[in-house]
Amino acid sequence: MDPKPSHAKAAFWMGCSIACFVVMSVAGRTLTAELDVFQVMEMRSVIGFFMLLPLVFAAGGFSAMRTRRPLAHIGRNVAHYAGQAAWLAALSMIPLAELVSIEFTTPFWTAVLAVIFLGERLNVRKVAAIALGFAGVAVIVRPGLAGFAEGHLVMLAGAVGFGISAVLVKSLTRTDSVVRIIFWMLIIQSVIGLVPAIRVWQSPPAELWPAILVISFTGAFAHYCLAQALRYGEATVVMPMDFLRLPAMALVGWLVYAERLDAWAAIGAVLILAGNLLTLRPRASAQASYAGEQP
Repeated sequence: MDPKPSHAKAAFWMGCSIACFVVMSVAGRTLTAELDVFQVMEMRSVIGFFMLLPLVFAAGGFSAMRTRRPLAHIGRNVAHYAGQAAWLAALSMIPLAELVSIEFTTPFWTAVLAVIFLGERLNVRKVAAIALGFAGVAVIVRPGLAGFAEGHLVMLAGAVGFGISAVLVKSLTRTDSVVRIIFWMLIIQSVIGLVPAIRVWQSPPAELWPAILVISFTGAFAHYCLAQALRYGEATVVMPMDFLRLPAMALVGWLVYAERLDAWAAIGAVLILAGNLLTLRPRASAQASYAGEQP
């Protein structure tokens, strides 16, 4: 049963989600400076699984986590795993504000892929949104100019991975709960990443364990907080709040890493955010599909 709508509760849960994503970015950058991306992802999934167990038991235990669509979960998590790997790799390659700006192109890739694979139709608003998003990326990346960095392409590939994942999540949320989707995400990605992680494994120094625990917690519960926000408020109310991640990441980048957001990156970010605003719709399907598609 859906709870009574509340803008205050929606804002609270969205604030928690944004805080998780911002803190996760700092922890991820700290870890990937010392450890391989595949090892970080494996620890995040395994430890995050045990942190999720209280929610699993509250939702009815392991029996309630059974799914009739294992292949859809596997396909979704292969794409999401690739997107996560690119996101973590790009963390140490480009400024945080530019990373999250390019990450916000995920809805545009989702729209394009939904047309190709799900037979959805494009309307004028969707075409305009996609055009704005790609224009924003072009402004940030500036191919052939001094502003170009390899990290831009890495994060762009990650956004495409998240887009593929979103198309599959859009279908999964019709039959599976958010907790069940996160449950299988952590299990499947632990299995996918086991061999790559073993190949690069090294014993983490003691000083990195706080960051390991932080990224494991925030990686699992950022999704849960976002889903909770969408339970209390419509997508048109909740999702514009997510855009606060961009100035929040820019602020953290400036305070922690002395990063500066140049004028071109700021213009590109505005174009991408404008495109996102055009795609917002107050529908349950839009809410569900977005809730699972973050790092």
